[in-house]
Amino acid sequence: MDRVPKYQTLDRKEARLRPDQTEGLTKLTKALNRKRRGEGERITDNTLIRIAVDLLLKRADEVSGKTEAEIQSNLIEKL
Repeated sequence: MDRVPKYQTLDRKEARLRPDQTEGLTKLTKALNRKRRGEGERITDNTLIRIAVDLLLKRADEVSGKTEAEIQSNLIEKL
């Protein structure tokens, strides 16, 4: 049975991130990969972005606001 790499089963979606988000994401990815010490699956920036999207969608009924800043503020208050 041929095993297809996980990334080939996923849809491509582009997102534009601020420099601080890119830097923070990279640091978190590296830290998580160091902690796993080779066990489990490799964590990538895309892994964490997918998790963030899943969290946002799970709480979709709590999303409100007319601007990015309002939406972010409202969601952070509820976490």
